[in-house]
Amino acid sequence: MSNVLYYGDNLDVLRRYIANESIDLIYLDPPFNSAQDYNVLFREQDGTRSAAQIKAFEDTWRWDQAAAMAYQEIVESGGRVSLAMQGFRALLGDTDMLAYLAMMAPRLVELRRVLKSTGSIYLHCDPTASHYLKMLMDAIFGPDDFLNEIIWERFGSHNDPKRFGRVTDTILFYSKSENYMFHPVRGDYSEDHLTKRFHHSDPDGRRFWPNTMLAPGGRGPKYEWNGHVRNWRFTKENMRALHERGEIYYSAKGMPYRKNYLDTLPGQLVQNLWKDIKMTKSGAERLGYPTQKPEALLERILSASSDEGDTVLDPFCGCGTTIVAAQNLKRRWIGIDITHLAIALIRHRLRDSFDDSVTYEIIGEPTSLADAKALAEADRFQFQWWALGLVGARPAEQKKGSDQGIDGRLYFHDEGPKGKTKQIILSVKSGGVSVKDVRDLRGVIEREKAAIGILITLEESTRPMRSEAASAGLYDSPWGTKYPALQILTIEDLLGGKGIDYPASANVTHRRAPRKTMPDGTQENIL
Repeated sequence: MSNVLYYGDNLDVLRRYIANESIDLIYLDPPFNSAQDYNVLFREQDGTRSAAQIKAFEDTWRWDQAAAMAYQEIVESGGRVSLAMQGFRALLGDTDMLAYLAMMAPRLVELRRVLKSTGSIYLHCDPTASHYLKMLMDAIFGPDDFLNEIIWERFGSHNDPKRFGRVTDTILFYSKSENYMFHPVRGDYSEDHLTKRFHHSDPDGRRFWPNTMLAPGGRGPKYEWNGHVRNWRFTKENMRALHERGEIYYSAKGMPYRKNYLDTLPGQLVQNLWKDIKMTKSGAERLGYPTQKPEALLERILSASSDEGDTVLDPFCGCGTTIVAAQNLKRRWIGIDITHLAIALIRHRLRDSFDDSVTYEIIGEPTSLADAKALAEADRFQFQWWALGLVGARPAEQKKGSDQGIDGRLYFHDEGPKGKTKQIILSVKSGGVSVKDVRDLRGVIEREKAAIGILITLEESTRPMRSEAASAGLYDSPWGTKYPALQILTIEDLLGGKGIDYPASANVTHRRAPRKTMPDGTQENIL
């Protein structure tokens, strides 16, 4: 199975494309927050947090006709899931929470279907819905297949004047059968543990804790050592060897203790309380996606419940943290998302992290002019996001309404890394176009003091449009290269491989993901 990104509703994708028992590990972080919009923040040139947030999708879990139909379908399917959903309705009524559970239930049923008998699933949720989701998972997977409720401490503090600060998420860990794969994970020792136990050190600074050398139950060899006659864990010959190597610590009364060095121990077994991985709000890894999880969190999950070569699925893949973690750990992966914006972001992230060494397929994106027209007719905003993704531009606004003539932007530095930031303004047209659209874009370029303007059209441009574009003149780069100041690109051009004519090597539009390197600092070779 190759690596695949699917654009579309994950329920439809699961039913159409993902075979029974083909997935080794599933991680999902489904959105639910009744007052939250989910946004993507692109790189801001002045280093501040952007006021122009890009709405990727809203929290659309609302009790409406679609939710009612989903509820009815799952209830009519019978079994424990049907009984659970009926119980939820009796308890919750026709609320947004019931809508959320009605939408999640068939997806979780499908996720169980595609999971191998040796597979596991990690469902990431916050306290808003975790207790309902656990009951739903019990109905789908069975209470006996519940393994852990992992509590992840995201922040050290999050003060709230009206209640205790909410600093944790819940991760529900289930298997499909008792034959699931699991590798115990070890982490660093806590500072408290180090302080209490490893409070001794050799002259060279190596920390150790003195472990008893007495044999349990008095069953070891008995002899005198340093004035003490005891039953020891070691033979006298081995005791002498440890002494000669300086690996015995002697108390004030001369009692010997074996030095257990910190740097030789495997680390502390990770329990179900995860406090050592924080949700960083800044740094190279952060791409501005508010629901983005740390790669270390996903790498822990993947290391515990999969092997190299296994297939990992994330049906709500967002900005692609699961995918990057899977690629880094040499797992195969499948990601599904309902927005072209997320798919474009993942493509940039994979390229930034691994150059062009990652091979994968994208299913659900337009690959022909006919496909593009169909997408434009179905949802012009998704068409707009997809078209901008073809040229690596950031959407300027996702709200329906006035866009001030700007659908997207590209930023570049052609005066050196610390030089002036210059921008390219993009306008995307999915319907009929005329010379008026070119004139309008020219006015926007002048108003915004942009270097270049790009008009992306679904239809062919006319001769008057091309003449008007040519009359906009040229952009002169500092090194003398000239670029058309107003360019018209059709979707057919873009699908054929044509791109924007500008100093592309100076592109600083997207916040770059960190490059993945091997421990010796060399670039990792992904096979």
